[in-house]
Amino acid sequence: MATAALRRSVSAFRGLRTTLPLASVFGAARPFSSTVAVKMPSKMPSSGALVELAKGRHSIYKLGRESPVSDDKIEELVNQAILNVPSAFNTQSTRLVVLLHKEHERLWEIAMDCFQGLVKNGTLSEETWKGQTQPKLQGFKDGLGTILFYEDPAHIKPYQEKFPSFKDQFGPWAEHTNAMHQYFLWIGLESLGFGANLQHYNPLIDSAVAKQWDVPTEWRLISQLVFGSPEVEAQEKPKKPVEERVKIYGKL
Repeated sequence: MATAALRRSVSAFRGLRTTLPLASVFGAARPFSSTVAVKMPSKMPSSGALVELAKGRHSIYKLGRESPVSDDKIEELVNQAILNVPSAFNTQSTRLVVLLHKEHERLWEIAMDCFQGLVKNGTLSEETWKGQTQPKLQGFKDGLGTILFYEDPAHIKPYQEKFPSFKDQFGPWAEHTNAMHQYFLWIGLESLGFGANLQHYNPLIDSAVAKQWDVPTEWRLISQLVFGSPEVEAQEKPKKPVEERVKIYGKL
């Protein structure tokens, strides 16, 4: 959970506002970019706040329904993700569906119904369902909310046609930007005082979820970010040595 100092650091981001031409900051815009100006902080906050948020991000599976903030604050955070997380060629193909309170609970009831169907047809054993899957899904249901992450292919296809040399890359690039939305919202929810964990019950739940919340069937479900009040302390996981995973050349 975020400390008081960390909360102050995060709040500092909100107070820094100014407008500069994009070219004066990054050079001339690329031909395919429609962006002509961008709001930039006059003084960038320390990277320490971001690092502390990254250090504090863990998968928390025991969640409760208490909320340290209003639903409006959650909505504001989600809106900021959609507005500010980048996408390749500015495709802006990521779509988010936010389920809170009873709607969140309904999602995990749907997941349970889907798994019970697997038990009935023999795909999943009764023992596994009762001993593993059901308790896990109940744990998700006990939280406060879930954010569903989608990709809308209708906003990718035009760029595949316009830039045929990169046609096969737009799919992976869409996955990249979707992952950035997931990470932004994970550490953002953490900064508000929530615990969270990321799940992938697609495609099992896709059609039932689309029907329940009138989600366009062409949208592709990528993941589900479950969040709520953290009911246990995060457990530190072992990390492989940095030296095995990072190479730096030209350091002065």
